Amino acid sequence: MLLELTDDQRDLARAVDDFCRREAGSRDQREKLTDGGRLHHNEDLYRRLAGLGWAGVRVPEEYGGLGGSHVDMCLLLERTAHGMLPIAGMGVTFIVANAVARFGTAAQKETLLRSVVAGDSQSISMSEPGAGSDVAALTCKAERTDSGWRVNGQKTWCSNAHYAQHLLLVARTSGSGSKHEGITMFHVPLPADGLEIRGIDTLGGREVNDLFFTDVELPEDAVVGQVGQGWTQLMAGLSTERLILGALMVGTAQRAFDDALAFVSTREQFGRKVGSFQALRHRVADLATEIEATRLLVYAVARMADAQPDKVLAREASMVKLKATEVAKRVAIEGMQMMGGYGYATEFDMEKHLRSTIVSTVYGGTNEIQRDIIGKTYGL
Repeated sequence: MLLELTDDQRDLARAVDDFCRREAGSRDQREKLTDGGRLHHNEDLYRRLAGLGWAGVRVPEEYGGLGGSHVDMCLLLERTAHGMLPIAGMGVTFIVANAVARFGTAAQKETLLRSVVAGDSQSISMSEPGAGSDVAALTCKAERTDSGWRVNGQKTWCSNAHYAQHLLLVARTSGSGSKHEGITMFHVPLPADGLEIRGIDTLGGREVNDLFFTDVELPEDAVVGQVGQGWTQLMAGLSTERLILGALMVGTAQRAFDDALAFVSTREQFGRKVGSFQALRHRVADLATEIEATRLLVYAVARMADAQPDKVLAREASMVKLKATEVAKRVAIEGMQMMGGYGYATEFDMEKHLRSTIVSTVYGGTNEIQRDIIGKTYGL
C-alpha cells in the first residue's frame, strides 16, 4: 500500500483488523451476527467497538472521544468495511456527530456526542418522495408552537431509523425566500410519539425507511444550529460526509478484490489456475491500480479536510464520492464475472459486495450530481 501513515495510524489499522478477524472473521460468525444476512447492523458488536473508543474517533476529547483526524476516521471506516463488520450504522452516525459537533449547543454536544462515543446509533433524514437529488425542495414542515415545534410530513430513504437512538431531521420552517432558505435541523429522540417508521424492502434487505410525522412535538431546544440555516449547515458537512462514503467504498472494493484474487489464484480450468490467463491477469492488474489510486485520492482529501477544517471542499469531496463508488461497483461486478457462477452464489460473499456497491452510486448524492458539482467548479 502506497499510503503514508504515522505509527499511531498503522497501529490503529492493525488493531481494527484484529478486531474484525476476531469478531467477524468467518462467514459463520457473520451469519450469526446478521441473522443469516438479514440484518446490517449488530448493536452489541457496535457497542463492543465503541468500548475501545473507536466510535468516538472524531468526537472531541472533552466529550469522551478520541479527537482524531479525518485520516484516522477514514482508516477506521476502510478497515471495518474490508473486515465486513456488520455495523452499517457507523457511517451515518459519524455524519450526524459531525453536524452536532459543528452546530450543536453545549447541552446537545454533551448529550449526543457522548451517546455517539457510547455506541448509540444516529440517523439523518433529508430525502422526501418529491425531494431526492433536489433536497432543497423538501416540504416536511416544522411549525412553531407555544412550547416548541410541531412536525408533519413524510421522509424517505432514511438509513438506520429502525434501530437508531436519535434522528437528525431536516425540515422546512419557512416558505418564504428561495427553496434553500427556511430549512432547519432538529434533534429527535427515538422512538417519538407521532412518528411511524416503515421499512422499505430493497435489493440489500431492510436498510432504509419511510418516516411519517403526524403532529410530532419537539421542544424549542431541539433545533440544531440556527433556525432557517439548515441548508448552509448541510453544505458545511459535505466534505466529511463524502469522505465517509469514500472510505467505506475503498474498504469494500479492496475486500471484493481480495476475494476475487483468492478465487482466481486457486480455481483451475483447462488444467491451470484461471488467474494465469492473460484476460484475468490484466483485469486484476487494472482493478488493483484503480483501488490504489482511489485510496490515495480519499486520504489526500482527508488531509486537506484536516488542514482546512472550515473549508467546503466541493470539488475534491465530490471527486472522492464519485471515484470511490464507481470503482467499488466495478470491482464487484468484475469480481463476480471472474468467479463465474460462484460469484452469483449466496454461499460466497461476492454477491453481497455487488449489492453493497451497486447502490453506492445513488445514495449520498447520486454520481450524476457529483459530476455536475465538479463541472461547475470549473466554471461550466
